[in-house]
Amino acid sequence: MGLFGSFSKSKKENLNKGLAKTKESVFKKLSRAVVGKSTVDDDVLDELEEVLITSDVGVDTTLKIIERIEERVAQDKFLGTSELNRILKEEIAALLEENNKGDYEAYELPKSEYPYVIMVVGVNGVGKTTTIGKLAHQFKNAGKKVMLGAADTFRAAAVDQLIIWSERVGVPVVNQGMGADPASVAFETLTKAKEEGSDVVIIDTAGRLHNKINLMNELSKIKRVMDRVIPGAPNEILLILDGSTGQNAFEQAKQFTKATEVNALAITKLDGTAKGGVVIGVSDQFKVPVKYIGIGEGMEDLQVFNRNEFVASLFD
Repeated sequence: MGLFGSFSKSKKENLNKGLAKTKESVFKKLSRAVVGKSTVDDDVLDELEEVLITSDVGVDTTLKIIERIEERVAQDKFLGTSELNRILKEEIAALLEENNKGDYEAYELPKSEYPYVIMVVGVNGVGKTTTIGKLAHQFKNAGKKVMLGAADTFRAAAVDQLIIWSERVGVPVVNQGMGADPASVAFETLTKAKEEGSDVVIIDTAGRLHNKINLMNELSKIKRVMDRVIPGAPNEILLILDGSTGQNAFEQAKQFTKATEVNALAITKLDGTAKGGVVIGVSDQFKVPVKYIGIGEGMEDLQVFNRNEFVASLFD
């Protein structure tokens, strides 16, 4: 059963708690924007533009939202400031729907004779390994047989971290140690996953951006090798971004979407920042759907992204 037919009370509470800093920041700024105003006029729209930009929604996405609201104001000259929250919710949810192509099911996988392969990319420090561990936990809880591949062989710590997570979650990990060929690790992982009847494979990769050509070549090689073992693999290239970095997340998304065919996003560490607007901006600017958001340290605090619940949490 999909998550979104029954977004539970506990998940809503966790989401509200995780987005509390962003919500508080946005509400304070919105309150200042409409103080002493009864209708949405040019001054209010100018203030709203500043609210969105300083909430890390991004300039281009902010202008798109303001333009949509201006169209509604033009249709209703006496649109009240009391309705601003509702209008913002509707327009941002619509924008996210255009980019997300509908909400995701909760850890459901398409029917296939092969394992579903997720290749995880992202710079070091964004919570990549932790996200992989939490994903493995969620898939396992959903009754899936999971295998991990430690193909971030550039750093010994990355391999060690993934081994620790595999033991914590109770899923196998393929590991050839630091310095091994990442494509070789991916090849072995997918081969074993096929042999052992795994449902889902999650491959960690190196997060180096200082040499984009090498990164691009490495990721391309991993993809080619995986495709030879499982046709069409990887099914998903999941980019992990740290929401607390704000505009820096946009730059990372720009570099990784150039380096490889990213088709899903996970935005982490939203609980520790007031920059949650980055979820809206990154999704819009790169036309890549947000699939997961990280709103806390717990295993269950990696949530499948639901645009309506996210927007409601920010503006209700």
